[in-house]
Amino acid sequence: MNKESANSLTRRIVIGMIAGIILGGIFQAMLPKNGDLLIPLYLFDFSVRGFFVDGIFEIGGKIFVSSLQMLVVPLVFVSLICGTCSLNDTSKLGRIGGRAVGLYLMTTAIAISIAILAALVVAPGEGVNMTADVTYGAKEAPSLAQVIIDMFPSNPFDAFVQGNMLQIIVFALLFGLAVALAGKAGERIAKLFEDFNEVIMRLVVILMNLAPYGVFCLMTTLFAEIEMSTIMNLLAYFLLVLGVLIIHALVTYPVILKALTGLNPIIFLKKMRTTALFAFSTASSNATIPSTMNTATKKLGVDNSIASFTVPLGATINMDGTAIMQGVATVFIAQVFNIDLSVGDFLMVIVTATLASVGTAGVPGVGLIMLAMVLAQVGLPVEGIGLIIGVDRLLDMVRTAVNITGDSMVTVVVGKSEGQFDEEVFNSVDDTSTDRIDFHHLKDQKID
Repeated sequence: MNKESANSLTRRIVIGMIAGIILGGIFQAMLPKNGDLLIPLYLFDFSVRGFFVDGIFEIGGKIFVSSLQMLVVPLVFVSLICGTCSLNDTSKLGRIGGRAVGLYLMTTAIAISIAILAALVVAPGEGVNMTADVTYGAKEAPSLAQVIIDMFPSNPFDAFVQGNMLQIIVFALLFGLAVALAGKAGERIAKLFEDFNEVIMRLVVILMNLAPYGVFCLMTTLFAEIEMSTIMNLLAYFLLVLGVLIIHALVTYPVILKALTGLNPIIFLKKMRTTALFAFSTASSNATIPSTMNTATKKLGVDNSIASFTVPLGATINMDGTAIMQGVATVFIAQVFNIDLSVGDFLMVIVTATLASVGTAGVPGVGLIMLAMVLAQVGLPVEGIGLIIGVDRLLDMVRTAVNITGDSMVTVVVGKSEGQFDEEVFNSVDDTSTDRIDFHHLKDQKID
């Protein structure tokens, strides 16, 4: 596939996103929640907003996200088994895992440190004097010991059903090692999983071709629901979090990539565009795994033996965007309630948020659960989360795009360090990550 057809997907997703934002804004302005237009028909009143926003567009968006999530478990399981089987030296797994986890925790610590520093300088909560008219019921976060215990599944099939990514990763690694050590029987099983992997990747390509329509539905629903007045009330907080997220994605990651690999960060960022749009639309690192895996292997040139491990692991434990929100939100809530935090408190926030990222899933809204734990650690009122709930959905979308960019950056660094990296693919102008599918002639079509 040439560059023009590759850019076509990105262009179509952007068009779908902009069209959805515009249409959602029109619904918000003309047909707000409490001002729906009812058209009397023969036996009932026809709700315009209910039919389009709560009906067609909500259904379309949820089906798209569910379709992506449908692929996550089989894709991660099969890809990881294929990757583990292909490793000539199984001892590499420990080294790969150590490097990946170390890089993920390092970038998370950097992210929250930058966020806290920026919040202290800008002081978005000074003089706000807001009261939390929305309460937040914090769920209890698991301890680090419990997180480690829960990584090992007592029932792998239950882990598949629940979508517990850490347990799936552990089971797939053990299963892959067993296949690699099983001789002739293992070779037959490995070939079967390689065929499974090809079929699943075809499903990923099909969903990517449908992405512009799913993105359009998601954006229409979101911008028809969100209250712009809430954003204006929290404008300083919103812009600060957004600014730090952008800095982390466009400065921190490129600097680390250049320092550790010598690769061109501009090429990296350009090739992340489509996947970042996926992440922005779904607000879920887990749902974006199929696109991230495809980008890491087909665009960035990382071997599947590395990407199949680092990408799902990153979607589970790498929460840089969430850490940035927590750093700014902690300072913001402390300033709103006129509570002074010591240097020790800030260090506690950094350590707690970094370690907490290991035990949280890559799903929408999980950052608020992590934030509740961080606030409790430094004695801030958890109810303060109610102040920022109104704008968290939009920020959650940007955070997810930052998170998956970090996943891909670490994947490239680990792949380069292990010699499992094709620099020609990384530097290539042609983008072969997504094939354009003619749905009218599937039988006659051959995808290279």
